[in-house]
Amino acid sequence: MSWRSIHDASACRIDRSGLDLVLLHGWAMHSGIWSGVRDQLSQQFCLHLVDLPGHGLSPACEPGTLNHLVEIITDILPERCMVGGWSLGGQIAMELALREPECVQKLVLISTTPCFAKRDNWEWGMEHKLLQLFLENLKLSYAATINRFLTLQMSGDRDASRILLQLRKHFFQRVEPDPDALQKGLEILQQSDLRDRVASIKQPVLLLHGENDVITHPCCRLDASAIITIAKGDVSIVVTRRFYLTPINL
Repeated sequence: MSWRSIHDASACRIDRSGLDLVLLHGWAMHSGIWSGVRDQLSQQFCLHLVDLPGHGLSPACEPGTLNHLVEIITDILPERCMVGGWSLGGQIAMELALREPECVQKLVLISTTPCFAKRDNWEWGMEHKLLQLFLENLKLSYAATINRFLTLQMSGDRDASRILLQLRKHFFQRVEPDPDALQKGLEILQQSDLRDRVASIKQPVLLLHGENDVITHPCCRLDASAIITIAKGDVSIVVTRRFYLTPINL
C-alpha cells in the first residue's frame, strides 16, 4: 500500500511504488473524501492526498486565489505524476496541466468544469446567487448543509442509505474549513473561467461526471471535451450514477 497525506511540512510518504497520483478535493471538502477508494487505488498508484489551504488539516493562507493555490500545489508535485481533481480541485488540476506539462502526465477531472458560474454563453453553470446562498448556509451550519448536499447528490441511487453513511463517516473526520478559505474558494468558483485556456491542454484527460449531479451538470462534460479536443488531446468520458470516484483503470 502506498499513500501520502499532505497537509503540513511533516507529511511523509509511507511507501514508494507505482505512478504518482495526486488527488485534489473540492470546495468545502478535505482529503478524507478519498477514503472509500484510497486502499484500492494505492494498489496501483503512489497516492498523494492533499488538504487544500484552510481545509482539513491545512492552515489557511493568503491570498487564497486560484493562482496562489496552484503555486502551493506545484511546490509539492512529484517530478512526473497524474493529477486528479474534484470540483474546485479539478480547476486547480487543469491549471497545473497548463503550467507544468512536463510534470503532469495525465488528468482525471471529476465533476468539474472550466467555468462553474452561469454566463451569457455558458448555460451549464450555477447562478451566482445560489453559490452565495450555499456559502451563507455553510456559515450557519456546516454539518447540516453538507448533510443536505450529500443527500441531494445521492438522489435516485438505489443504495443511497448505505453510501450516505459511508460518506458521512469519512467526511466529518476533520474540522470545519476556515471561513476565509470558504469565501476565497467561492470567489474562485464565481469568477474563474478557463474555457479559453483548456484548449491548450495536451495531456490525456479522463472526465468523470455523475448522472444526477446538481452542481456540475453532466451536459457540460461535452462542452469541456470539445474544447480540449481542439488541442487533439486524448479525452475519455465516463458518466456514472454516483458522484464520487470509483476505482477504474486510469
